[in-house]
Amino acid sequence: MRPIKYRLQSNNLYKLLYKVTNSRKNTTPLDRRVILLKPEKTSQGNVLLSFINEPFLLTPDQAGVYGQHTHYWASLEIAKTFLDLGYCVDVIRWNNNKFMPQKDYSFFIDARLNLERIGPLLRKDCIKMMYIETAHWLFHMSAQYRRLLALQQRKGITLSPHKTVSPNWGIEHADCATILGNEFTISTYSYANKPLHCVPAISPVVCPWPEEKDFEACRKRFLWFGSGGLVHKGLDLVLDAFTEMPEYHLTVCGPIEQEKDFEQAFYHELYRTPNIHTVGWVDASSPQFLEITKHCVGMIYPSCSEGQSGGVATCLHAGLIPIISYESGMNVDGFGFILKNCSIENIKDSVRMVASLSAQELKERARCAWDFARANHTREKFVEEFRKVVARIMSTYGMEGE
Repeated sequence: MRPIKYRLQSNNLYKLLYKVTNSRKNTTPLDRRVILLKPEKTSQGNVLLSFINEPFLLTPDQAGVYGQHTHYWASLEIAKTFLDLGYCVDVIRWNNNKFMPQKDYSFFIDARLNLERIGPLLRKDCIKMMYIETAHWLFHMSAQYRRLLALQQRKGITLSPHKTVSPNWGIEHADCATILGNEFTISTYSYANKPLHCVPAISPVVCPWPEEKDFEACRKRFLWFGSGGLVHKGLDLVLDAFTEMPEYHLTVCGPIEQEKDFEQAFYHELYRTPNIHTVGWVDASSPQFLEITKHCVGMIYPSCSEGQSGGVATCLHAGLIPIISYESGMNVDGFGFILKNCSIENIKDSVRMVASLSAQELKERARCAWDFARANHTREKFVEEFRKVVARIMSTYGMEGE
């Protein structure tokens, strides 16, 4: 089967035919492959994208699975933006440490590790952009180790870090950057004094408004929904909080079995505590996710460091009231709650406070969360904002767009 013909899912996903020179049978490792994409019109230059190259090699069936991962979709959309502007786009993986540029590039966009190495090899007028999707690595790792140390002191157990970010000096070598996040995320990069352009986190799903939801019945039911890095994302704190609140219920959706040390340390809380219901990993596009969120009033996410949490965005689309840390990178003014700190006591107080609201206020806040997600955290919104950013950057450098 030939490589996939991509369409952007928000507008007939995979609308654009990508001419990929690699065959599906190519045995070259992903971190060594170079995908060459050409625009339909006459080329006006070249762009190098260092991000994720897997989605450019998928069959249609595989795309249906991986389309739920926003990194895959964002990489496609970034490439399509420049193709539509008339540029050829070369795509490499962010961890390709062997690629050497053989062309003159007008833009170089990198998500992690290649700006420092490749940037100095490009011509001086090449615009070097960092695509920022996490808080700065130094803050990110420091925050995670503080959480692990606090857990050790609190419960006498030492767990391994599971959400590591490699050191990189991309922002120092960039001319500018796009950034997923809010004032918190921006603050971790402000030291570099580079122009930072915000783009929104994408939710892989758009959920219908739960018309039949009984807010009175679900007022004491909450959800923790996250991916890997369970201590980093505060699941240990949430479990300890709900263990001390047997009258409130918590559903846990995440890859628990992938972090065996955490699962063993919190086995009793996860599987032997009557008011805690551990489901494991759940596909956000599945009926199971909608059924779970229909019976929860809010989501709790006390992460210690994010760019902008896609998990929170997904839960907003399901109409859940967010109780989140400032470091989750999401703005939830008017409908959600930012934890003053991520202590167990503060989590308990916040849960009780939300549960004490009237059913009408719970419904109104949930609807505001749903409306906010629809307006700000969709694929269409990412497309719109990313293209605006590229247009501003091109204008700043005196380049003509489409």
